[in-house]
Amino acid sequence: MSNPASSRVAVVTGAGTGIGRAAALALLGDGWRVVLAGRRPDPLHETAQASGAGERVLAVPTDVTDPAAVAALFERAVATYGRVDLLFNNAGIGNPPGPFEDWTAEQWRGVVDVNLNGMFYCLQQAFRTMKAQTPRGGRIINNGSISAHAPRPNSAAYTATKHAVAGLTKTAALDGRKYDIAVGQIDIGNALTELAARFTQGVPQANGEIAVEPVMDVSIVGQSVLYMANLPLEANVLFHTVMATKMPFVGRG
Repeated sequence: MSNPASSRVAVVTGAGTGIGRAAALALLGDGWRVVLAGRRPDPLHETAQASGAGERVLAVPTDVTDPAAVAALFERAVATYGRVDLLFNNAGIGNPPGPFEDWTAEQWRGVVDVNLNGMFYCLQQAFRTMKAQTPRGGRIINNGSISAHAPRPNSAAYTATKHAVAGLTKTAALDGRKYDIAVGQIDIGNALTELAARFTQGVPQANGEIAVEPVMDVSIVGQSVLYMANLPLEANVLFHTVMATKMPFVGRG
């Protein structure tokens, strides 16, 4: 992008904790103006306070499963900062507990509603906003997962939705060309967040064993998002994998 970071505007969903917070802090540290979205107000305000970014950060409590709330989020971003240059489409949840044959329909739909439908609603509003603004265009980074490439045991809902996210990324990357919208995806493996803390205690492996897995600092993911965000719109990282180097993913472990 040609305009300096201090004039660029990002929307980050799931910004209250974990990967979303790390990405938001990285962007704010680089001078971006950032709109923080998430269901719970308190973690959003904690992220804002941790950044020390003052008027460059805005917390907007948002349920991404509600299309009207997502539309209001983007309207608030534009009303406050004038445009949206980046969407980090990050909000997501994990699997219901236990084997999938025991899940209820409501448990299945709950994961699909956040990880797929919410992702689509945010992508849709970003397109609408970026098409209409001047200068036109922007960048969207979807948070996928290496689970879409190599699933874990008992991960049907999460893995299925992340496969779908990869499909959204590819089609949106194609459809965004005519509007100067670049769409890419970051696939993350074992970043140490509250959700991933269980990896340090031991998690089920494909062979039935329980094993402790290596993890990496979540701030590394923030730097990866920042790298992708700062590319000029003539270039796009379609898929970016960042992972704990020694985690059991490549090959057979």
